[in-house]
This record gives sequence, structure tokens and C-alpha cells, in this order.
Amino acid sequence: MIEPEMAFYDIIDNMDLAEDFLKYLVSYALENCLDDLEFLNKMYDNELIDRLKFVVNNDFKRLSYTEAVEILKASGQKFEFPVDWGTDLQSEHERYLVEKHFERPVILTDYPKHIKAFYMKQNDDGKTVRAMDVLFPRIGEIIGGSQREEVLEKLVARCQEMHIPEKDIWWYLDTRKYGTAPHAGFGLGFERLILFVTGMANIRDVIPFPRTPQNAEF
Repeated sequence: MIEPEMAFYDIIDNMDLAEDFLKYLVSYALENCLDDLEFLNKMYDNELIDRLKFVVNNDFKRLSYTEAVEILKASGQKFEFPVDWGTDLQSEHERYLVEKHFERPVILTDYPKHIKAFYMKQNDDGKTVRAMDVLFPRIGEIIGGSQREEVLEKLVARCQEMHIPEKDIWWYLDTRKYGTAPHAGFGLGFERLILFVTGMANIRDVIPFPRTPQNAEF
């Protein structure tokens, strides 16, 4: 995962940066690796280049998790996994939003706090956090991120609420002990990016190291 933390950034800056970042990476592939992409487009996936251009040429749709759940429930679509507020969205839900409903990449925000990490900043409603996921066609989530909680007291309270022992994360709490700036960050799944750019069907085909039986030491 590529996961920077950015000082003086909030969740809006996080979304802007994530969208620009992904468009730059896909544009770079189109401009510098076109021969390879044309080969893959011809021999493996004849929609590949159109799908890459689809990402570059469309503004990403932004909406809250709550709005997304309402759309999914009203869709009439039969999903393998039922969807309701408070459930973690599955790939089938994410792909429906991207590929069928909006027909563009999607950024979802403001997820229920109980399905997200303790360090994410809570919204004023007390139920959601300032998290975001970027959703792409075919693969679903490609980036996950959030604004981090910068207030020590709120961070400690959240740890207690989630039964996380302070002795195990004292080093993280120390980063807030003397104050810090509002900041946000996100993680890009590198293999998911390569999966999307190449059009491969299985992420195992883009792992950049050999997979052999009984070879891992741990």
C-alpha cells in the first residue's frame, strides 16, 4: 500500500489529491505504455483502453455512504450480499454504483464509524467518520483513506470504545500528545492499480514476486 499522511489536509483535500493522483497514473500509462496497452486490448480485453480513458475523462462522482446505501436499496438489483445502513459494502455493491448507476468512478465518504479504524476523525453526528473510498470499474475499491483524529482526548475515548489497549498503541497516542495539525491520508492498492491498468482478471496475475508452494518463511 502507498499511504502518505498529509499535514494541514482535510478529507476534501484528500479526495481531490486521490482523484488527481489516479488520473495522472492512468494518463501516464496511456501516454508511455500505449504499445503494451494496445496489445492487451487486442489479445486479452478489447474494452481496456476505453475503460482507462473512461477514468481519465470523467470527474469522479462524490457522495456519502448513506446516499449510496439508499441508491442500492432502491435499485431493484438482486445482490448476493444484502445491503443496509451499517454494513460494509461488497465489491458487487461498489461496481453497481460505478458501472451501472453513475457510469463513472465514485468516491464514497462518511462511513459508519463502527466499520472503520479507531484513528479516523468522527463527524459531528457521532455515527460516521471522515473516511473515503475511491471505486473503479471492474475492481471496486482502489483507494481507501480518511482524515485522522488530531485531538488526543477523542482518540483515547475512541480506543476505549473499541476496547483497544492504550499500552499497545502508546507510540501512536504520543503523536497527538503535544498537539498536531489537521491531516489526512490514503492508501493506494498497487496491485489493484496494475490489475486495472492491464485488464487482468485475477490479482494473482499481477503480484510482482513468484508464488511457489512452501516458499514463505513466515
